[in-house]
Amino acid sequence: MKSLWSNSEAKKFKGDLGKRVYTSRLLGANPELVLHGGGNTSVKTTEKDFFGDKVDVLHVKGSGWDLGTIEAPGFAPVRMEALLRMAELDTLSDPEMVKQQRAAMLEPNAPNPSIEAILHAIIPQKFVDHTHANAVVALTNQKNGKQAIADVYGDRVVVVPYVMPGFDLAKAVAKALKDVDPFSLDGIILMNHGIFTMHDDAKTSYELMIQLVTEAEIYLSTRLGKSFKLPKAKPQEDLLGLSEIRKKVSDLRGVPVITSLDQSPEAAGYASREDAAKISTRGPLTPDHTIRTKRIPAVIGKDSAKALDKFASDYNKYFEKYNQGETMLAPDPRWAVWQDKGVISFGATEKEAGVIQDIVTHTWRTISQSEAAFEGGWKALPAGKLFEIEYWELEQAKLKKGGSAPIHQGKVAIVTGSAAGIGFACAESLAEQGAKVIGIDLSPEIEDQMARIGGIGVIANLTDEAKVKESVEAVVRQFGGIDILVSNAGIFTAGAYLQDLEQSNWDKSMAVNLTSHQILLKYTIPFLKNGIDPAIVLVGSRNVNAPGAGAASYSCAKAGLTQLCRVASLELAPFGVRCNIIHPDAVFDTKLWTEENLKRSAERYNMTVEEYKTRNLLKTEIKSKDVGNMVAAMSSPLFGKTTGAQVPVDGGNDRVI
Repeated sequence: MKSLWSNSEAKKFKGDLGKRVYTSRLLGANPELVLHGGGNTSVKTTEKDFFGDKVDVLHVKGSGWDLGTIEAPGFAPVRMEALLRMAELDTLSDPEMVKQQRAAMLEPNAPNPSIEAILHAIIPQKFVDHTHANAVVALTNQKNGKQAIADVYGDRVVVVPYVMPGFDLAKAVAKALKDVDPFSLDGIILMNHGIFTMHDDAKTSYELMIQLVTEAEIYLSTRLGKSFKLPKAKPQEDLLGLSEIRKKVSDLRGVPVITSLDQSPEAAGYASREDAAKISTRGPLTPDHTIRTKRIPAVIGKDSAKALDKFASDYNKYFEKYNQGETMLAPDPRWAVWQDKGVISFGATEKEAGVIQDIVTHTWRTISQSEAAFEGGWKALPAGKLFEIEYWELEQAKLKKGGSAPIHQGKVAIVTGSAAGIGFACAESLAEQGAKVIGIDLSPEIEDQMARIGGIGVIANLTDEAKVKESVEAVVRQFGGIDILVSNAGIFTAGAYLQDLEQSNWDKSMAVNLTSHQILLKYTIPFLKNGIDPAIVLVGSRNVNAPGAGAASYSCAKAGLTQLCRVASLELAPFGVRCNIIHPDAVFDTKLWTEENLKRSAERYNMTVEEYKTRNLLKTEIKSKDVGNMVAAMSSPLFGKTTGAQVPVDGGNDRVI
């Protein structure tokens, strides 16, 4: 591990707090030290309060901030006097500690101080750094952990047995420091938890962390030997099986989940180990991770439903054994070892799944190293200790504050023809309501358009069957399944009476406006059957029920699409998949309708442009967003008992009615 300190960069950060920000970011930049909000740092300063009196203050990382991106406002300023007085108490509950720490802050709008604020306060050095370094945890989480720490560090560190974070840990560290000179130490090792370094100089405190972790890495590397490599394997692919797993986990959790599947050669190698089930279920890298990953993963073999039912049953037993009145979390796994295939992470959002995957990757890699380096291999804390963290009083309080999620959160939606117009509006509405949207369009603009709404754009010709299959499988591979399909891609072919209609005009309309939708259904239906509240919405046209002369190729294709919807609804209803079609009309805020086109069409009817745009029974303008919102609603539980329906969005058309 190398120091990232740069004298030129450090000069850009002024004062003690500035240096604290800089070195905190250096720590956060290394995932071998901290992951996603892990770790905490502090600096002690003297400042003036509102009345101009000098006050000793601890600036400690605030709740919700990540070390990798932290700014000065991310540090909570707490009066040292209050923290030190709290440290002298015999007992202090977590809620009361949080309350008193907040009451002692100089800035009421700052974030809540870290749960370790009292611990940072009792360490006398100015700068204090705390991480969950993988290499250090690898040394402590094994049978002879204390001896390994002694072999590496001698008396340069104080070793503290594992205790619950917060007040109890602060008391344990105070006790450990009582009989030593803290200024003679390079650091503090918390068994099964992590490492602290401290110094009156920001650079020295940071580089002590780098030095101590490097020594742990060297020791581990020596134990492993030069020939050690993580096992590798070629993963077996089973996308339908992945969608079945996602469906079952979503059912257990009670909300849709997104999967993140790691099928790297190393992940597949880990999942292919004969002892993968045994070593994976001993416990997490650090207790803190249980809040995100739970204590252990599911281990999935050939029968995924059976394996996940067993996980849920075992989780219920685990809760019943250790609970003391807590509210049980949903009995779903947050990650799984999928034997011979890879490692899966599950999240209610794409972000959560990604965070869990990062933690999980470091977990199985570190477990693999410990298994190879130490006799007896990986050894985490007992289940009862981990339960205390997973069901921490402060985490339980968050459950009670939880609000409702967006209606489509966790769902995966494919929207075709979504680079502009109605298709983009559908994608945007679904994204606004929480869905992960994948837009497919022939236009290169699809990539930038989907990026605008947090989606993914795929350039593909939907009449190319091989490309459609490839695109659909890529979606499932990345997110685990498909829940919503909005099949919107289409073209308006040039008008011509039947006797003058060119065959190429007819063929092109049928290929794009009908056959491409049939191809898309062919490859999405197997996954939609495993979707969460799965829904298909096809985008038709007013021309189906009120065709006009000279539009045979377009009108007939859309009529065929409507019939396709009716057949699909009959075939898919037994699987709980709804299929409906929407018929928009007179949607003028698209690229097809320029100001010149609108003016010319309005004049043909002897109308103003505004009159022409509202020439429906309700005298209202129909916009792309109106259609998008209706499609999002039809994809939601609001239409959960409707299938095979044709829904107009046209303001009321007398010819249709």
